Amino acid sequence: MTDFVCDYNTGCHPSILKKLEETNLVPQRGYGNDQYCKSAADKIRKACNCSDAQVEFLVGGTQTNQIVISSMLGPTDGVISAKTGHINAHESGAIEITGHKVIELEQHSGKLDASEVRTYLETFYGDENHDHMVFPSMVYISFPTEYGTLYTKKELEALRAVCNDFSIPLFLDGARLGYGLMSPECDLGLSDIAALTDVFYIGGTKVGALCGEAVVFTHGNRPARFTGLKKQRGGLLAKGRLLGIQFDVLFTDNLYFDISSNAIQRAMELKNLLKSRGFGFLLDSPTNQQFVILENNFYKKLSGLVGIEFWEKVDENHTAVRFATSWATTSRDIEELSGILDKILNESV
Repeated sequence: MTDFVCDYNTGCHPSILKKLEETNLVPQRGYGNDQYCKSAADKIRKACNCSDAQVEFLVGGTQTNQIVISSMLGPTDGVISAKTGHINAHESGAIEITGHKVIELEQHSGKLDASEVRTYLETFYGDENHDHMVFPSMVYISFPTEYGTLYTKKELEALRAVCNDFSIPLFLDGARLGYGLMSPECDLGLSDIAALTDVFYIGGTKVGALCGEAVVFTHGNRPARFTGLKKQRGGLLAKGRLLGIQFDVLFTDNLYFDISSNAIQRAMELKNLLKSRGFGFLLDSPTNQQFVILENNFYKKLSGLVGIEFWEKVDENHTAVRFATSWATTSRDIEELSGILDKILNESV
């Protein structure tokens, strides 16, 4: 079945698989103290133009969000997120289970508005009873957002200014970071992300790796005893080499960005195909996630032939679904989808 359910439905890039096999019998120290993790961290620092960055490798996105947030917040602190933010909507209370409240604000095409964040913070500190409340002590965003949208450099700068004014960190979830950076509508580079955030991560699981995320603390601000904190939360891999090797390959010869670009090219082919067949979109996404509105009967027929993901009900007769391309999506996948769409459309005539 042609599959557009998600961007982690295949294994890893062949270059990673090859390197894992080549290095399989080379003894290495554990827990990320191996030569491959060190090499990957050096390459990431260089790519970020941030020589003082502290790089940590974790096993997955949910573990990364939980560990970063819980390690940087105090016991009475919470984290601000868009209502649709991943930590608020799709992580099964992973943040709350650590004792930290997710403080949801309204989303605008998946994004936080800096002026609304500022108003919330001003209102909080203007309340004379705020000592009895959960303190908003971090701002969380994702890039791209859950809706595939992107913060502009101006928007990220505005959020940075708010965080500076209230002395709280800005955390960017980069599970799909490569797909955001390679969008033609993106006006940010990896060095801008590093300069404007306090901590962010470079997603591997969704961008060419078997698993793993690379966390970057940009200002020498990695929490104390971070290794122990990773271990407590199940994010520390004994054979840390597995993560180091993958990111070392991804950050060699621009591979991470090249394969991310493939996902964007295929997504634009997908978008043009769907538009040409008269389908509408829930919103305009410039990245690898495309949200399409389908009539319910058509959705039922298509989902039996193509892997797509339910997103939300639009009305009684229409459903929004997500098509996701990835580093591994090919033009042939788009061609096969074209044939399937035409077959269903012709049957409906």
